[in-house]
Amino acid sequence: QVQLVESGGGLVQPGGSLRLACAVSGFTLDNYAIGWYRQAPGKEREGVSCIRASDGRSVYVDSVKGRFTISRDNAHNAVYLQMDSLKTEDTGLYYCAAADEFYCQDYLWRHSNNHQYDFNHWGQGTRVTVSS
Repeated sequence: QVQLVESGGGLVQPGGSLRLACAVSGFTLDNYAIGWYRQAPGKEREGVSCIRASDGRSVYVDSVKGRFTISRDNAHNAVYLQMDSLKTEDTGLYYCAAADEFYCQDYLWRHSNNHQYDFNHWGQGTRVTVSS
C-alpha cells in the first residue's frame, strides 16, 4: 500500500526555519519524483518544489527559490524540505506527493500548477504557520 506521511510542521516566527519530512512506504523512490505543494487558507493549492529521486535534480518556484532546499534520502525512502527565512505568506498546509519523475521538470513547474494532476499519491499534509 502506497503511503506518504508528512511531518515537521508547526508555528514559527517570520525569519525562522522549519524542516519538513515526507516518509514514503509501499514503493521505492528510485524512478519517482516527490513534489511539495501547499495550500493557504482561501487559496488554491500551489507547487513549491520537486525532486527527482534518480538524479537529485530539483525545481523550485520563484517565491521560495533561495530560501527552501529540497533533498532526498533514497536509502530511507524520504524527502525533506528545509525552509529558511520563512515569511507569513508561506503559511499553509504542506503536502508531499509522488509521480513519475518526468513530472518534475522546470518548464512544467514554472508556468502553471497543472502538474499536480499528474501526482497521483498524496499525503495528508502538515500545517505550517508563520506568524509573530
